[in-house]
Amino acid sequence: MGSAADRGRILRWFVWSAGVLFGITGLAKVFSATGSARALDVADPIISISFRHLLLAVGLLELFIAFFCLFTDKRQFSLLAVAWLATNFVVYRVGLWWMGWHRPCGCLGNLTDLLRISPRAADNIMKSVLAYLLVGSYWLLWRSRRCSRVAAPLELQTGAYGNRDNR
Repeated sequence: MGSAADRGRILRWFVWSAGVLFGITGLAKVFSATGSARALDVADPIISISFRHLLLAVGLLELFIAFFCLFTDKRQFSLLAVAWLATNFVVYRVGLWWMGWHRPCGCLGNLTDLLRISPRAADNIMKSVLAYLLVGSYWLLWRSRRCSRVAAPLELQTGAYGNRDNR
Protein backbone atom coordinates (compact mmCIF):
# COMPACT_ATOMS: atom_id res chain seq x y z
CA MET A 1 0.00 0.00 0.00
CA GLY A 2 2.99 2.28 0.49
CA SER A 3 3.89 4.63 3.28
CA ALA A 4 1.63 7.36 4.59
CA ALA A 5 3.98 9.91 2.99
CA ASP A 6 3.60 8.22 -0.40
CA ARG A 7 -0.19 8.16 -0.04
CA GLY A 8 -0.20 11.84 0.90
CA ARG A 9 1.99 12.71 -2.07
CA ILE A 10 -0.28 10.81 -4.48
CA LEU A 11 -3.36 12.50 -2.99
CA ARG A 12 -1.80 15.97 -3.24
CA TRP A 13 -0.71 15.37 -6.83
CA PHE A 14 -4.11 14.06 -7.89
CA VAL A 15 -6.01 16.91 -6.20
CA TRP A 16 -3.63 19.44 -7.77
CA SER A 17 -4.00 17.89 -11.24
CA ALA A 18 -7.80 17.80 -10.88
CA GLY A 19 -7.70 21.48 -9.90
CA VAL A 20 -5.67 22.35 -13.00
CA LEU A 21 -8.04 20.36 -15.23
CA PHE A 22 -11.15 21.93 -13.69
CA GLY A 23 -9.54 25.35 -13.91
CA ILE A 24 -8.88 24.95 -17.63
CA THR A 25 -12.28 23.46 -18.48
CA GLY A 26 -14.09 25.91 -16.18
CA LEU A 27 -12.45 28.91 -17.84
CA ALA A 28 -13.19 27.44 -21.28
CA LYS A 29 -16.88 27.03 -20.38
CA VAL A 30 -17.23 30.52 -18.90
CA PHE A 31 -15.43 32.04 -21.90
CA SER A 32 -17.64 30.08 -24.31
CA ALA A 33 -20.81 31.09 -22.50
CA THR A 34 -20.06 34.72 -23.34
CA GLY A 35 -19.88 33.96 -27.07
CA SER A 36 -22.36 34.95 -29.73
CA ALA A 37 -22.99 31.54 -31.31
CA ARG A 38 -26.70 30.90 -31.79
CA ALA A 39 -26.25 27.31 -30.61
CA LEU A 40 -25.67 28.68 -27.09
CA ASP A 41 -29.31 29.77 -26.94
CA VAL A 42 -30.62 26.27 -27.70
CA ALA A 43 -32.03 24.42 -24.71
CA ASP A 44 -30.02 21.54 -23.30
CA PRO A 45 -31.94 18.29 -23.90
CA ILE A 46 -31.68 17.07 -20.30
CA ILE A 47 -31.75 20.12 -18.06
CA SER A 48 -33.89 22.28 -20.38
CA ILE A 49 -31.96 25.51 -19.90
CA SER A 50 -29.94 27.19 -22.61
CA PHE A 51 -26.46 25.84 -23.26
CA ARG A 52 -25.18 29.35 -22.49
CA HIS A 53 -26.56 29.25 -18.94
CA LEU A 54 -25.53 25.63 -18.48
CA LEU A 55 -21.94 26.34 -19.59
CA LEU A 56 -21.79 29.36 -17.31
CA ALA A 57 -23.14 27.51 -14.26
CA VAL A 58 -20.99 24.41 -14.73
CA GLY A 59 -17.93 26.51 -15.58
CA LEU A 60 -18.30 28.52 -12.36
CA LEU A 61 -18.78 25.31 -10.38
CA GLU A 62 -15.62 23.85 -11.92
CA LEU A 63 -13.70 27.04 -11.04
CA PHE A 64 -15.01 26.83 -7.45
CA ILE A 65 -13.80 23.23 -7.13
CA ALA A 66 -10.50 24.14 -8.83
CA PHE A 67 -9.99 26.86 -6.20
CA PHE A 68 -10.37 24.33 -3.38
CA CYS A 69 -8.07 21.84 -5.11
CA LEU A 70 -5.34 24.38 -5.83
CA PHE A 71 -5.45 26.91 -3.01
CA THR A 72 -6.58 25.12 0.15
CA ASP A 73 -5.43 22.23 2.29
CA LYS A 74 -8.92 20.71 2.26
CA ARG A 75 -7.82 17.68 0.28
CA GLN A 76 -10.54 15.33 1.46
CA PHE A 77 -13.25 17.88 0.61
CA SER A 78 -11.57 18.53 -2.74
CA LEU A 79 -11.42 14.81 -3.47
CA LEU A 80 -15.11 14.39 -2.60
CA ALA A 81 -16.01 17.38 -4.79
CA VAL A 82 -14.03 15.95 -7.72
CA ALA A 83 -15.74 12.57 -7.30
CA TRP A 84 -19.17 14.22 -7.02
CA LEU A 85 -18.74 16.40 -10.12
CA ALA A 86 -17.18 13.60 -12.19
CA THR A 87 -20.09 11.34 -11.23
CA ASN A 88 -22.55 14.02 -12.33
CA PHE A 89 -20.75 14.35 -15.66
CA VAL A 90 -20.99 10.58 -16.20
CA VAL A 91 -24.70 10.58 -15.34
CA TYR A 92 -25.25 13.51 -17.71
CA ARG A 93 -23.37 11.78 -20.54
CA VAL A 94 -25.27 8.53 -19.97
CA GLY A 95 -28.51 10.52 -20.09
CA LEU A 96 -27.52 12.08 -23.41
CA TRP A 97 -26.55 8.67 -24.79
CA TRP A 98 -29.83 7.17 -23.58
CA MET A 99 -31.76 9.92 -25.37
CA GLY A 100 -29.92 9.20 -28.61
CA TRP A 101 -27.86 12.40 -28.49
CA HIS A 102 -24.65 11.35 -30.22
CA ARG A 103 -23.07 14.73 -30.86
CA PRO A 104 -19.65 15.48 -29.39
CA CYS A 105 -19.72 17.16 -26.00
CA GLY A 106 -19.16 20.90 -26.10
CA CYS A 107 -17.26 20.64 -22.82
CA LEU A 108 -14.47 22.87 -24.01
CA GLY A 109 -16.67 25.33 -25.83
CA ASN A 110 -14.79 27.62 -28.22
CA LEU A 111 -11.43 26.38 -26.97
CA THR A 112 -11.51 23.62 -29.60
CA ASP A 113 -11.49 26.28 -32.33
CA LEU A 114 -8.57 28.09 -30.72
CA LEU A 115 -6.62 24.84 -30.37
CA ARG A 116 -7.63 23.75 -33.87
CA ILE A 117 -8.84 20.33 -32.83
CA SER A 118 -12.00 18.69 -34.07
CA PRO A 119 -15.05 18.44 -31.82
CA ARG A 120 -14.75 14.61 -32.00
CA ALA A 121 -11.10 14.73 -30.84
CA ALA A 122 -12.02 17.15 -28.05
CA ASP A 123 -14.85 14.83 -27.00
CA ASN A 124 -12.46 11.87 -26.83
CA ILE A 125 -9.96 13.92 -24.81
CA MET A 126 -12.69 14.96 -22.39
CA LYS A 127 -13.85 11.35 -22.00
CA SER A 128 -10.28 10.44 -21.02
CA VAL A 129 -10.11 13.35 -18.58
CA LEU A 130 -13.46 12.30 -17.12
CA ALA A 131 -12.25 8.71 -16.70
CA TYR A 132 -9.09 9.97 -14.96
CA LEU A 133 -11.07 12.18 -12.58
CA LEU A 134 -13.71 9.55 -11.85
CA VAL A 135 -11.44 6.54 -11.38
CA GLY A 136 -8.73 8.53 -9.61
CA SER A 137 -11.06 10.18 -7.12
CA TYR A 138 -12.96 7.00 -6.25
CA TRP A 139 -9.76 4.98 -5.97
CA LEU A 140 -8.22 7.53 -3.61
CA LEU A 141 -11.43 7.74 -1.56
CA TRP A 142 -11.54 3.94 -1.30
CA ARG A 143 -7.86 3.80 -0.38
CA SER A 144 -8.28 6.52 2.23
CA ARG A 145 -11.22 4.71 3.78
CA ARG A 146 -9.38 1.39 3.73
CA CYS A 147 -6.32 2.91 5.40
CA SER A 148 -8.43 4.56 8.09
CA ARG A 149 -10.13 1.22 8.85
CA VAL A 150 -6.73 -0.39 9.36
CA ALA A 151 -5.48 2.47 11.53
CA ALA A 152 -8.51 2.60 13.83
CA PRO A 153 -8.05 -0.86 15.40
CA LEU A 154 -4.34 -0.11 15.93
CA GLU A 155 -5.19 3.15 17.69
CA LEU A 156 -7.69 1.31 19.92
CA GLN A 157 -5.08 -1.32 20.80
CA THR A 158 -2.42 1.26 21.66
CA GLY A 159 -4.78 3.47 23.65
CA ALA A 160 -4.55 6.36 21.21
CA TYR A 161 -8.22 7.15 21.85
CA GLY A 162 -7.68 7.64 25.55
CA ASN A 163 -7.53 5.44 28.60
CA ARG A 164 -8.71 1.91 27.80
CA ASP A 165 -9.87 1.41 31.39
CA ASN A 166 -12.70 3.97 30.93
CA ARG A 167 -14.83 1.84 28.63
